[in-house]
Amino acid sequence: MAVLASLRTLFLKVLVFLRIPSFAYTIRQKMADYYFPLKDENLIREYFMRQALEMGELALSIDEVPVGCVFVLDNKVIAKGMNDTNRSLSGHRHAEFAGIETVLCKYPASVFKKVDLYVTVEPCIMCASALRQLRIRAVYFGCSNDRFGGCGGVLHINLDAGIDRCYPAIGGIFREEAIMLLRRFYLQENDKAPNPTAKRNRILNTIVDNMSIDNTRSDALLEAEFSETACEPLKLASATSMAVY
Repeated sequence: MAVLASLRTLFLKVLVFLRIPSFAYTIRQKMADYYFPLKDENLIREYFMRQALEMGELALSIDEVPVGCVFVLDNKVIAKGMNDTNRSLSGHRHAEFAGIETVLCKYPASVFKKVDLYVTVEPCIMCASALRQLRIRAVYFGCSNDRFGGCGGVLHINLDAGIDRCYPAIGGIFREEAIMLLRRFYLQENDKAPNPTAKRNRILNTIVDNMSIDNTRSDALLEAEFSETACEPLKLASATSMAVY
């Protein structure tokens, strides 16, 4: 695998040296369709969560709640999203909804059966329900949402009995980074808040409690390889640990 990666890099460098950049770009895109360098599941999850965190950073830079996400199909990002509630003054403009709209501009809704979502914060109840109705394959998130979480933080919208198929939600990937993004936001002044409070004297708390997120039920669903009977193992007890922002 290392030899293949080296040959691939060398080949692309030769194309660039020969001043065929457009051809090199086309080849790079074609090779990306068939070659993905990461094989370890944990590394893959971290790879895409880093991209979700980048979207969260972008949201923070424009004074939005720093939640970012990416939708992944066959190890390729097909859509990105970030919170847009402050700019739009619309409470439903969450990162997940922005990404969903992008996906639906390119693909039919049935594609979500093969799509994984990586999002910095556990989807809220509204987003968790929308994702279930779309039949998302799996969700991976950074920190829990102990106020509005729909994937274990408050409710288990993704796993409880219902008409639509269950989906696993695995949390704790770059949890500390996701929490720090939120804390940095809540130190800023928010002029659009109903009752803005002065925050200039607040100090950023960099200590994050080492609290685990219970992925037991979602792990069982993943082990069942997303089968149609995968909701049966979900009767396991579900003790959920919350993230304190």
